[in-house]
Amino acid sequence: MDREQLRISGLTGVDVALDIAGAGSRSYAFVIDWHIRLLLALAWFCGAWLVLRIIGVALSPPAATSRLLVIVALVPAIGIYLLYHPVLEVLMRGRTPGKRRAGVRLVTRNGGTPGLAALLIRNIFRLVDSLPFFYVVGLASCFITEQRVRIGDLAAGTLLVVDSDAAATTLAQLGSMVAHSGLPPALVELIHDLLERWASLDTGKRDELARAILARADTASSAAQLATLSDAQLLQRLRQRLETGRTDHA
Repeated sequence: MDREQLRISGLTGVDVALDIAGAGSRSYAFVIDWHIRLLLALAWFCGAWLVLRIIGVALSPPAATSRLLVIVALVPAIGIYLLYHPVLEVLMRGRTPGKRRAGVRLVTRNGGTPGLAALLIRNIFRLVDSLPFFYVVGLASCFITEQRVRIGDLAAGTLLVVDSDAAATTLAQLGSMVAHSGLPPALVELIHDLLERWASLDTGKRDELARAILARADTASSAAQLATLSDAQLLQRLRQRLETGRTDHA
C-alpha cells in the first residue's frame, strides 16, 4: 500500500508531497522520548536526593529534609518529565530527540512549522490521548483518522510527517536566505522554489513568474523595466536578491 501523503500547493504551482508518518514511527519516537525524559527526571531526583542526604545531617528538625526533598528533588523531576515534549518541540521547531531518531517531524496542515500556541495545545491534549492508559485513545485515533493524527493534533492543526536530511538542509538554507535577503520567509521560499525548478520550466512560464516575483521583491524596478529583461537577466536578478539582498540595476 502506498504511503499516505500530505499534498501542498507549491507557491510556483507545483505540488509538494510530504509522507505522513504512521502509528509505528510515532510510537517509536514516543518510546525513545519517554526513556530520555524518564532518565532525565530520575537523574535529577537522585542527584538532588544525594545532595540532601549529605547535608541533611545538619538540618533540624528532620521534617525540613522532607520539605527540601519535595521542593528541590521531586517537583523539578516531575517538571522535567511533564515539560519535556512542549519545551523541546518549541525549541527544536516541531522535533524532539525521539522524533529525530525516528525520522519524523511535526508540521501544520499546510506544511509549515507549528507555532508556540499549536505546540502547547497539542501537548495539553496529551492528557486526553493518554487515556485510559498507555495512550490508548491517541493510538486509536491514529488508526481511524485520515491523516493518522491523535486528538492533540486534531486540536492543534498539526500532523507528523516523515523527515529527511534533504528537507532539514533546505530549511536551514531558507533560514540563511531570509537573514541575508531581508525578504519575508514566504517570498524567499517562492524565489528558492523557482530557482530550483528553473531548468525544468518553460521559458515563457518561468519568465512570467520571475517578473511577478521581482515586482514584489524589487520595488525599485517598474513593470516596464522588468518586461525588458531577458531570461538570463531575470535569473541573475533572482539569484542576487537571495544572495545579497539587493539587485544590480546597472
